[in-house]
Amino acid sequence: MSYESILYEIKDRIATITINRPDQLNSWNDQVATEVYDAMQAAGADPGVRVIVFTGAGKAFCAGGDINSFGGDPNGLMTKLPRPFDMRKRADWQTRCSYYPAIPKPVIAMLNGATVGIGLIHALFCDIRFAAQDATITTAFARRGLTAEYGMAWILEHHVGQAHALDLLLSGRKIKGREAERMGLVNLAVPADELVAHTYAYARDLAQNCSPRSMRIMKQQLWEVPFQTCHEAVMSAGLDMPIANQGEDYKEGIASFMEKRPPQFPDDKF
Repeated sequence: MSYESILYEIKDRIATITINRPDQLNSWNDQVATEVYDAMQAAGADPGVRVIVFTGAGKAFCAGGDINSFGGDPNGLMTKLPRPFDMRKRADWQTRCSYYPAIPKPVIAMLNGATVGIGLIHALFCDIRFAAQDATITTAFARRGLTAEYGMAWILEHHVGQAHALDLLLSGRKIKGREAERMGLVNLAVPADELVAHTYAYARDLAQNCSPRSMRIMKQQLWEVPFQTCHEAVMSAGLDMPIANQGEDYKEGIASFMEKRPPQFPDDKF
């Protein structure tokens, strides 16, 4: 589809999806939701893409919901799925904001500025988060008379623990990238002028030196952890180990290591 609210670019096997509403601080509305979802699915299905970077144009990642799009039937937002339901996938990863764990490639959220409300929810469901040190991050809901929406309470507690989650949700206070890093909300906070270079250096390293199949399986394993016992995780891992140990990716990984050259992993088949 052609996009009006986002930009979509592929370079060096990295797909970049950019919310492109800088004059509105990339505020979220139904059109953005539809286009981001479509682009994520396209990148996930493209064998020429190995890593996805998700960011915002201008000074913000996403400054929350577009106030002009509020209203309508609030119950419909939760009871009506915005897309077909896939019986083959975990239901948890098919809601309006939680579909990123089902994308079969690493999704890196590059938080270049304000990350607020629903923007923070989407970032939290991504796999990796890099932030500018001066980026402002807030849940905001309590200060707008709202509650933790679209699974925010679950995913926030998953990343930072109950104490930090309660602090951020109940107070709705603003934090900067450095504090977010200390909490574990983002993987790393760097000076704003280094954010793009750092993010793409990391993304290129994954795209060039890591097996796409290995990354897909390990991402799936990690996002299954909240639903598993230790025994279930061990047994599930055991099903894939013989396949990996005899696979082409393993052979290439060993050969490239022994020959001291960059690996040439095949595109993933799934």
